[in-house]
Amino acid sequence: MEIHESGEDYLEQILMLSEKQGQVRSIDIATSMGVSKPSVSNAMKKLRLGGLIRVDGDGFITLTDGGMEIAAKIYERHRVLAAVLISLGVDEDTAFEDACKIEHDISEDSFRRIQQHYRAHKYTDILYFEILGFFGIK
Repeated sequence: MEIHESGEDYLEQILMLSEKQGQVRSIDIATSMGVSKPSVSNAMKKLRLGGLIRVDGDGFITLTDGGMEIAAKIYERHRVLAAVLISLGVDEDTAFEDACKIEHDISEDSFRRIQQHYRAHKYTDILYFEILGFFGIK
């Protein structure tokens, strides 16, 4: 299944919400992303038909292995790119917004090299853990 940027955003949001609150419903996604419930329902249908999520009888949404793979990749890109931008002096709000834009378009090679550079120069472990805290990860 070809997945578009918006689909990646939804998968990433499901992952973030599940790590933060455990169970995820469509209304949680709509609220956190600032989109309408019908938009989320439409996206969830596409992701479900694509085999990237499961929706149980109570409306709880979980990622399949394929969905988790995509979500984790995008989420890692978001966190690393935001941390690098912040370490360069970009304010947090702008860094997170820009990281969200960059994460979808950057090549795998370019991202890996940025990630390696970031880790090699250890722009401070404290900053990285602050970023993780922002995302609700402990």
